[in-house]
Amino acid sequence: MTEDFAAAERTALRGLLDALKREGLVPPEWERAARAVPRSAYVPELIYLGDDLEPCNRADDPEAWLRAVYADDSVVTQVNDGEDPGEDGERWASSSASAPGIVFRMLRMADVGDGHRVLEIGTGTGWNAGLLSHVVGAENVTTVEVDPVLAAMAKGRLWGEGLRAEVVAGDGALGHAGGAPYDRLVATCSVRSVPRPWLEQVKPGGVVLTPWESPWICYGLLRMTVDGAGAASGRFSPHSAFMLMRAQRTDLRIFRDVVRDAHRPDESSTGLPPWRVAGDDFAAQFAMGLLLRDVWWTWHDDPDVEGVASRLWVATTDATSWAAVDWDGTSDDRFTVWQHGPRRLWDETEAAYAWWTSHDRPGPERFGLTVTATGETPWLDDPGRPVPAMG
Repeated sequence: MTEDFAAAERTALRGLLDALKREGLVPPEWERAARAVPRSAYVPELIYLGDDLEPCNRADDPEAWLRAVYADDSVVTQVNDGEDPGEDGERWASSSASAPGIVFRMLRMADVGDGHRVLEIGTGTGWNAGLLSHVVGAENVTTVEVDPVLAAMAKGRLWGEGLRAEVVAGDGALGHAGGAPYDRLVATCSVRSVPRPWLEQVKPGGVVLTPWESPWICYGLLRMTVDGAGAASGRFSPHSAFMLMRAQRTDLRIFRDVVRDAHRPDESSTGLPPWRVAGDDFAAQFAMGLLLRDVWWTWHDDPDVEGVASRLWVATTDATSWAAVDWDGTSDDRFTVWQHGPRRLWDETEAAYAWWTSHDRPGPERFGLTVTATGETPWLDDPGRPVPAMG
């Protein structure tokens, strides 16, 4: 490392920490960890920037690389699950270093303390495990990574920095029973359903903290307390979006997997603008995800249909039912609806939106989830007020 690069890194780190401290995100113990565990030691030489995921190599452009490493933003560190997409192939993000702001927010929410035994799901670059190791002791940190190449690289970085945490290559949904019981479980990938082994491997009174995702939206954090009888309950909070756990991924496309030429949908109309449920209101979208638990959506702009400027598709994850809502580009009070399959998905969407508005449009922080041996129950305000399933 050159002296100029080291000086630039110190300046970048100071600027990042000052900004995060102004937001109240970095208490003293985590600031010390951030200084002792430099993010630059964990982010790989090759990263991917921007919406087009353009490669950025530290050797070729050290200034751009360093700016990305110490920005309060996520950094894509792997595309296409490590497969080479080729010069003209489509790139999609498959692993990233989370934004420092959300990293420190989650560490505070998990209430990790000295001597706690911590299980991390989703090692990624290893930086989060490094921060944990500095605070609780590396001997108390176990981290699981599904990608064996990423796991080996992270272990090399951690051990190279003298932090000999246990790095396990395996399915994070299974946790790691060999190190149980844990005081805290922190996931760095989102889930649509909480894996039961997580609850079994955390001590009674221990905390599970995981990003949350529904097929409708990737948004929110879930903090649960384990009761010692195989169950857990806790609340959601907003402001996060993480890559979905690989074991829970779905790969669905409307014209490839759902809509068929032979389908003859029923036509109707609606007064509910489609952007109310699939627009910029993340609180509405989060609620839709809890109420419509197996439904996803996608927009189709300029669909090459006469009189249609934009179309919202909604469909079930089993690809058996779908609906489409058309906007003609001018009217804001009436929209054409097409529905096909055993479920009337737009009818369900309207019912879900009506429920949400009738309960004062609650945000994620008013919702929670209880997990028991018989399933998962979302609730509003307290566990005694379950959220209905509209499907």
